[in-house]
Amino acid sequence: MTEELDFAVTRGPHALHLRVRAGLRKPHNWKQLVKFCVVGGSGYVVNLCVFYLCVATLDLHHLAAASAAFAVAVANNFWWNRRWTFRARGGHAGFQAARFFAVSVAAFVLAATVLELLVSVVGVAELPAQAISIVVATPLNFIGNKMWSFAIELARD
Repeated sequence: MTEELDFAVTRGPHALHLRVRAGLRKPHNWKQLVKFCVVGGSGYVVNLCVFYLCVATLDLHHLAAASAAFAVAVANNFWWNRRWTFRARGGHAGFQAARFFAVSVAAFVLAATVLELLVSVVGVAELPAQAISIVVATPLNFIGNKMWSFAIELARD
């Protein structure tokens, strides 16, 4: 990237759109996405196990079970994403955790909405609906965490 284009990408009126397009062209970002999905896969398994336990054993409502599963899985995902996916050890962990949690809550709200629609409107069973809702929210989660929670701050001259 030229210096002018780099400046335009990060400071222009359509900065987010241009940053996403530029980012799609970098192999490093695709590797991070794969790592994010591996970490997410572990969180996915944790989430579904806790969800099933809450629904089947504790007889919780599916939204309450989803909330409990989210709380357990988000801690697992933060640790692995910070250490392995984004290698963000240099940033302040507290700030990263707050941002990660904010992005995760936004993704959770989307997933919970999809879950409720699938269960209450479409009639999908609770566990498959939970599985689908997490997949739907994954892109929002990745982009939010890459571009905000674990963003690398570059010094400009």
